[in-house]
Amino acid sequence: MADLRAVHGGTDGQGAAPYDFSTNSNACGPCPLAQEAVRQADATRYPDPAYTALRAQLAAFHGVQATRIVLAGSASEFIYRITALAMRRGARTVAVPAHGYGDYAQAARAWGLEVQHAPQAGAALQWACEPSSPLGRSDAALAGWLQAGVPANTLCVLDCAYHPLRLEGPAPGPLDAVWQMWTPNKALGLTGVRAAYAIAPRDREDDVARLDAMAPSWVVGAHGEAMLRAWTQPATQQWLSDSLVLLRQWKARQWALLQSQGWVCQPSDANFFCARPPRALDLAALRAVGIKLRDATSFGLPGWYRLGVLAPQAQEALRAAGGDNTHPRVDV
Repeated sequence: MADLRAVHGGTDGQGAAPYDFSTNSNACGPCPLAQEAVRQADATRYPDPAYTALRAQLAAFHGVQATRIVLAGSASEFIYRITALAMRRGARTVAVPAHGYGDYAQAARAWGLEVQHAPQAGAALQWACEPSSPLGRSDAALAGWLQAGVPANTLCVLDCAYHPLRLEGPAPGPLDAVWQMWTPNKALGLTGVRAAYAIAPRDREDDVARLDAMAPSWVVGAHGEAMLRAWTQPATQQWLSDSLVLLRQWKARQWALLQSQGWVCQPSDANFFCARPPRALDLAALRAVGIKLRDATSFGLPGWYRLGVLAPQAQEALRAAGGDNTHPRVDV
């Protein structure tokens, strides 16, 4: 059984690529306020194991009760934990997006559950994204939940990892009827800091208690706690809002550049999109000169690549390399 977790963007065995289009992290980052909060985190002490203040801050930020907040070590950690909860509740199948993050299916298979593609009636655990990776668009399953309501006795989980990085179109909602999983490290440009949280639907405090009981002690460390607390600050949100303006400009430039070289680009609402080159790429040669791309084959899109939006300097490096993929020409 293939382990899709081994296929991922970002740092690899060669280290960090100077021009890394394979990650969807906010290219305007890191957010200075959040980075400074992480630097100043007191790593000499355990955090409050109940995360009392952090839960209150996150709840106030989203306008919900603190009893609806679940802390998680990362999105992946929460995916495995809520999958385990679904199995304890008698789940036999999990519905995942047709093209999406591999950990949804990996967690299901790890618990011996059948994987189906969403939207799928009857699955006790259903996943959707807002917006999705790699396509950067809202999942069809989300539209079904909002129109027809959440099926009874079903855990419907919306991955909001890229919701703060939506560049175009109105965000669908309201979302109170579904679980919301938030991972601010991408929007803050701090993907190396692992921390996440989820918001439970209304009147699901019993499930919150079950998920808390299944978590290891101090599931979020001091640095992750500092990042999440910084996430709720008005100055951080203003920085994020300002960064979206720049990302929109960079995205339009990157889109036009690729199309001028014969790439076919798919529409996206996020800070990344899928594109198909006019000819086969030599990824190893590109990586050797500092350019990393994310092959979308593991997402079920062979021949396509997911490209995060990067600054013009990185885009020019990709253009310089695009003339000859066997022997790319790039100064790094």
